[in-house]
Amino acid sequence: MSNFAVWLLLGAVATIPLVLYAHKREFRAISAVFGWGLIVAALIYVGFALLIGDWHWLLIEALGIVVYSLFFLISKVRTVLWVAAGWLAHPLWDVALHLQGPGYHVAPAWYAVACISFDFVVAGYIYYRYWKEKQRALQG
Repeated sequence: MSNFAVWLLLGAVATIPLVLYAHKREFRAISAVFGWGLIVAALIYVGFALLIGDWHWLLIEALGIVVYSLFFLISKVRTVLWVAAGWLAHPLWDVALHLQGPGYHVAPAWYAVACISFDFVVAGYIYYRYWKEKQRALQG
């Protein structure tokens, strides 16, 4: 198995505690669970920038906190699907900036790759819970 595949698997497995935690919550609570999780995901990149002492990238990573916080804030007045959209957008940050882009030196490659599968699994789970809630509402 290649390193890339192992890292993707690591990211998917790492979702288990968060998904299990969210699965025990009512549907209306998952926006907060995954919204805060999205902000934490952005904060981790800030931590990497701090570790390497790159102040330019610290500002760029701080911008990520703003961007992903907006998804969470919009979800509070719209739908949890905005948080899912934030998780689906996050791999762009992982790949375009850190895996193949100018911030390749900020985060380790294994982390950026693991983040991709983590992000997709979380987004998929949010869509699943949304769909289940809609089905439950239709059934009465």
